[in-house]
Amino acid sequence: MAEHLLLYADEPYPLPMMDTQTLLEQLAKRAFDFFWRETHPDSGFTKDRAHNHERDRFEVSSIAASGYALASLPIAVRRGWLSRTEALRRAHRMMDGHLQLEHQRGWLYHFIHWESGKRMWQSELSSIDTGLFVMGALFAAHAFEDAPLTRKVNLFYERMDFQWMLTDGGAKPHARTLGHGWKPETGFLANRWDEYAEHMFLYVLAMGAPNPIPKDCWDAWRRPIVHYKEYELLLGGPLFIHQMSHLYLDLRGRRDRLGYNYWISSRNATLAQRAFCIEHRARYKTYDADVWGLTASDGPDGYRAYGAPGWVEHDGTVAPTAAMTSIIFTPDLSQRAAKAIYDRYHARLWGRYGFGNAFNVDRDWYDPEVIGIDLGMMLLALENHRTGYVWEVCSKIPAVQRGMAAAGFRVTGERDEAAPLRST
Repeated sequence: MAEHLLLYADEPYPLPMMDTQTLLEQLAKRAFDFFWRETHPDSGFTKDRAHNHERDRFEVSSIAASGYALASLPIAVRRGWLSRTEALRRAHRMMDGHLQLEHQRGWLYHFIHWESGKRMWQSELSSIDTGLFVMGALFAAHAFEDAPLTRKVNLFYERMDFQWMLTDGGAKPHARTLGHGWKPETGFLANRWDEYAEHMFLYVLAMGAPNPIPKDCWDAWRRPIVHYKEYELLLGGPLFIHQMSHLYLDLRGRRDRLGYNYWISSRNATLAQRAFCIEHRARYKTYDADVWGLTASDGPDGYRAYGAPGWVEHDGTVAPTAAMTSIIFTPDLSQRAAKAIYDRYHARLWGRYGFGNAFNVDRDWYDPEVIGIDLGMMLLALENHRTGYVWEVCSKIPAVQRGMAAAGFRVTGERDEAAPLRST
């Protein structure tokens, strides 16, 4: 039992208690450890998930996880976890591998084999996941200021045909919302990025690209507003919807040309979800004022898109990374959540890569695995909370600057804490 719970061979058991700042440091470092250890040293592809306590035989890579692996490298160098030489060697290996992957018009398959790069699970060419890969690559290239790496990243970005994904290959020439993807067996997927979701960064990339889509595409997707208790927010249950774009794009104190402040919406979504968990704590033992965080995650009955409010899916399962990633919106509450979850549940939940992906006290279920994209989102959020480094670098990327300008973002000078979600 003790050997199963050991984090590394020389670490003590029982596990030590940690103060909050030490815990945040451990969460960040162990998230990076996932990306360093679970990226294939030859192919450069990063596993979608891994076992948190022992070696595993997982062989599926996620291109989104690979994007976060690239983004983790400059952070690791900055934190002293890795030398610049080692980081650049890995970044070049990853770009070489991903440039050689099978693609259509620059778009990659969502899941591939960790070693060979072959398509897995009949997955789609994914617009959002290819976007997450190139966003991480752009951040890494601009952080390192390495000309050969920048050339490789630009080559990848420039070959992405955003018009093809916008118009379903020309079949819908007047379309103004990007599609979710394409499969060789069935063609373009029916779903589109036509309502508020995690896709804002993808539109910024598309409008800032060398072959940009029209800027009115930003205005074309719906933005339904919902209310929960005293909170006003854009509709979206799982927290990752409200977090993903903010990890690269600094949207604090900014509104787009439609008058929306998306930072306010995401902060309110976090506060509303915590209030939802408090309201339902009598029914579910997992929830309380310091234990919350519903997002797409593993659960006792499989992977589910947990979330609330707005549209609700929950069974008492909490994903620690969901609360941690909201540290950029609710720093005090997210740190309290980290400490509470560790203090109460570390004996069942903590491993070599930090917290397991999720847990459910009522079902006595503690996930023995971690998921790459969730660790990546948390790592970027922790670094932005600590230094603002990812935001600082990304704000200087010309493509991001062009995309943000195309969306009409402007600095308002207002205090986010007191401002309305939308100003007309």
